[in-house]
Amino acid sequence: MKKKCLIYVVCYNHEKFILKTLERIPKSLANKYIIEVLVADDNSKDQTLNQAKKFNPGKFKFKIIYLKKNLGYGGNQKIGYFYSIKNNFDIVVLLHGDGQYAPEYLPKLLKKFDENSYCAAVFGSRMIKSGSALSGGMPLYKFFGNKILTLIQNILLTSKLSEFHSGYRAYKVSYLKKIHFELNSNDYNFDTQIIIQLILSKMKIVEIPIPTFYGDEISYVNGLKYAIQIVFESLKAKLHKINIINEIKFNQVENKKQKILKNKIYSNFNKMINSSKQYSYKK
Repeated sequence: MKKKCLIYVVCYNHEKFILKTLERIPKSLANKYIIEVLVADDNSKDQTLNQAKKFNPGKFKFKIIYLKKNLGYGGNQKIGYFYSIKNNFDIVVLLHGDGQYAPEYLPKLLKKFDENSYCAAVFGSRMIKSGSALSGGMPLYKFFGNKILTLIQNILLTSKLSEFHSGYRAYKVSYLKKIHFELNSNDYNFDTQIIIQLILSKMKIVEIPIPTFYGDEISYVNGLKYAIQIVFESLKAKLHKINIINEIKFNQVENKKQKILKNKIYSNFNKMINSSKQYSYKK
């Protein structure tokens, strides 16, 4: 049987990029997977929504949700992961609507799940191949910031990731059910928090090399604020790991009380999805 894969496209004010990004998703994926492309427009103020409507999905199921209020980068991701659980997907892929991460690499990300049945997540890394990030246009300050922060986080978390800060990720949905991603931040440090949850739960993360591309996309990340947030989260995770503090979000979903908490928050996500403007396109 074909596995169900959700390609979850987060976007905010991406009118220049969203249609081209969607058109670059390999149509050949439909030969191996049951694909749904879900675009989540985080209350854009430009023509992102109208541009996304122009996409011809071919054999893919295609849906757009326009959120009534801006939930932030992390908040938007929570909607997609909840949606993937609710609709019984096997895998969910996070794709950015500005085209910074190449959709052409989707087959390579998904292939890793076939090669390793214990794989919880596959990340695209810009740092595996030496010189790749800089040749792709990554600014020097971002390059060195990425390397330094990743080193600090690897030391604190006793991990060996080449990069903590790539937004190109795929998750096995069965593993998302086991972590409290819904308790994470709605800000950009969500990405670090979910990595911490996977590491502390001893779930396997696989990385593959991906190309780096920096073009005309607009970054809404406050670099200093982001750096402080992720170092702080990594320090908290270290203290949690050695039992000095107990952070609920870093525990696995194992008991009835935790499941009730998770389901209660899920109901809020469901309300947000139902209250959003939705556009569905049949094959």
